[in-house]
Amino acid sequence: MADIYVKMVGEDDSPDKCREARRRRIEMRRFTVVAGDSPSRAGSLSRSAERKREAEAEADAAESDPATGRGEKRSRPARDDSLTPPPPPPSSATPSSPSTPTSPGEASGAPAIASCSASSPAPAVEPRLAFGSISLSGRSREMEDAVSVQPGFFLPPGGGSMLHFFAVFDGHGGSHVSALCKERMHVILAEELAAAGVAEATDEDRWRAATARSFERMDELALTACVCGNVGYPPCRCERSGIESDIVGSTAVVALVSRDRLLVANCGDSRAVLSRAGRAFPLSSDHKPDRPDELARIEAAGGRVIYLNGARVHGILAMSRALGDRYLKPAVISEPEVRIVQRSAEDECLIIASDGLWDVLPNDLACDVARRCLEEADTAKGTEDLGTGAAEGATGVQEEQQASEEHCSAAAALLARLALGRKSADNISVIVIDLRRS
Repeated sequence: MADIYVKMVGEDDSPDKCREARRRRIEMRRFTVVAGDSPSRAGSLSRSAERKREAEAEADAAESDPATGRGEKRSRPARDDSLTPPPPPPSSATPSSPSTPTSPGEASGAPAIASCSASSPAPAVEPRLAFGSISLSGRSREMEDAVSVQPGFFLPPGGGSMLHFFAVFDGHGGSHVSALCKERMHVILAEELAAAGVAEATDEDRWRAATARSFERMDELALTACVCGNVGYPPCRCERSGIESDIVGSTAVVALVSRDRLLVANCGDSRAVLSRAGRAFPLSSDHKPDRPDELARIEAAGGRVIYLNGARVHGILAMSRALGDRYLKPAVISEPEVRIVQRSAEDECLIIASDGLWDVLPNDLACDVARRCLEEADTAKGTEDLGTGAAEGATGVQEEQQASEEHCSAAAALLARLALGRKSADNISVIVIDLRRS
């Protein structure tokens, strides 16, 4: 940019020539301000413009009055604002303002993991499983039941359907074994499923082997648990570590739900029942001491079944299999019975509950109550769609999922109330799983 030189007014210059030169300089200054300054310097430019106008007014007065001035006044050189480079134009990588949004592909450095546009939907995922549960002490003084619900607890490393874990643990003699099972069982089972090798030919064989090892490990852990809360070796030496801990145990009924299969592992007298096409199908068999095969096994192990308010192992325990119960080994074992079934389009729900429910409620009635509760959810959904139009997209799916979960919880609560109404004297724990939408 050209420098601006200010020439001193001489005696041989006429007033007309001076005024013309001054006018040209003023126009050049204005052009420089407009072309070279950024908006951020507007305040400083306005102050400098005032000073320039004052100086030019004084010069005009001196030149127009020869009596007061001879034209020897030196004018101030104008500041060369054109040396300041203009601000660079906005780059295409600069984030756009909310008023001018850009597409995800236009932003060069923005991560795309947290964004989801309508034109590029998120990848399809497995539908979330709807379930509801309840656990209450009922007419019993102590609460010894425990419920464990772990949706999506394991994803096979080589690909495959996600597994969901549901379990009911019915403690006896105390609550610390059932509480320990609630805390550790799903963790141990996930470790065994991950460590399952290629020795087993099929997935079902791997599931069975992993489940059996999990119950074995859980039983070993339960045998080291003390009523005071200490678990593991060295054994606890507190005053409650003797017979008070050795007669404590828990039943366990575990259900694994995948996209196409159901696995139920049972140890004790808790139960899992499948509702399919309006009928009840028990997926577990209660381990009672007077069951013929269990009675033969107990007697072969040197134990006895004494009928004292029902059949009991050594007249103490009303079940032939359980976790813990060191004092009753080897008559009482922890080996589970495992059953795997293929899921069907006619499956409606799965009910997992302790004997506080099954002692007073038959399988058919329990399935009928749960099925009617879930059908009410469908009726309410259909009425809403007719009145307001069907919900679309993710919002509609979430609302349907929430309604299904609410009705599963209502079904579990209603079953527990029915058991109380039928004079159940034990703790009552119920899980209801909706199998229709998953």
